[in-house]
Amino acid sequence: MHPGLKRLKPYPFERLARLLAGVTAPARLTPISLSIGEPKHAPPELALRALVGALDALGTYPATAGIPEYRAAVGGWLERRYALQGTLDADSMVLPVNGTREALFAFAQTILDPAADAIVAMPNPCYQIYEGAALLAGAEPHYLDTTAANGFLPDLEAVPAAVWRRCALLYLCSPGNPTGAIASAAFMRRALELADEYDFVIAADECYAEIYGDESSPPPGFLGVCHALGRRRFERVVVFHSLSKRSSLPGLRSGFVAGDPKLIECFRLYRTYHGSALPVHVQRASIAAWQDEAHVLANRALYRAKYDAVLPILAPVLPSPRPAGGFYLWPDVGGDDEAFTRALFASEALTVVPGSYLGREGVAGNPGAGRVRLSLVAPLDECIEAARRLCRFIGR
Repeated sequence: MHPGLKRLKPYPFERLARLLAGVTAPARLTPISLSIGEPKHAPPELALRALVGALDALGTYPATAGIPEYRAAVGGWLERRYALQGTLDADSMVLPVNGTREALFAFAQTILDPAADAIVAMPNPCYQIYEGAALLAGAEPHYLDTTAANGFLPDLEAVPAAVWRRCALLYLCSPGNPTGAIASAAFMRRALELADEYDFVIAADECYAEIYGDESSPPPGFLGVCHALGRRRFERVVVFHSLSKRSSLPGLRSGFVAGDPKLIECFRLYRTYHGSALPVHVQRASIAAWQDEAHVLANRALYRAKYDAVLPILAPVLPSPRPAGGFYLWPDVGGDDEAFTRALFASEALTVVPGSYLGREGVAGNPGAGRVRLSLVAPLDECIEAARRLCRFIGR
């Protein structure tokens, strides 16, 4: 068996299921889950129509590189979103993937040399796929604590040079999961400087990039920053996007990677053998989604409405800063996050995720400890009811 399997830690939701095992929630209350970040908004009709209209493609094996129309649609969206001014070559710089989870994992297997004793750096807390990808590629995870003191962004300057010298891959996520922090263009420029100096690759997880609060200030992205710096080949960078959050299509399992054509070509070769080509009918539905912005604007408005309704309810008992992006709240519960989560479920039939499950022991302990993650993905009325239950629970 692969020796790395023994080093994998239980997934947060497996731990959550064990934590709540044997706990009986009040029968009078309808259960509400704020645990999994699974969007519940209605998917765009235009994508569903395109999906159904392309079912005749079920008789065709999909190509790893995808159909040209898909790459063109993604390339056009990237050009518009990040002002790339025609510099992105969709045929060599874009590759379809089955959602970002699968791609974030597989990318590490593609570029890491298991004999190199390499380090993979990642935010802490973070999406656990980064850690698993590092371990199964034979690398050592290095955790960059994100706390209130550093604005919930990794402190790149605090990383010792000895760590950077061994670093082969840096995972970054903006807006962040679970904190919602948005990395600035200056932060991205510094990451690129370090990548050049120490010869590592940046995997930029931008799957929450279209969920943000300020319509006048969309989050910057690594491709846009590269373009502004004159890095027209996006050297050392690959970005990861999907329709799961942007278009409320998590079950479509549709996304893409884009960036440095040398890295994209290596990833395409890996995926040819990996056997995870995106089905043609899914690509057709995705084209419709990437070419439309109206449903994305409506999606952001729904999340803003939830924050507008929930934060004032929580403010007296569980103050939680409004995140700049994403759809999570990351409040400090002032104590044992596991005990809080278990008692909350037992009292109010409300499920959240202990923050310690999303973090690892860092320089000053686990930066997720004492916090919980609330996913505002449920319908507005459920989110409001969940906030009221939280207040009632804390009040007791």
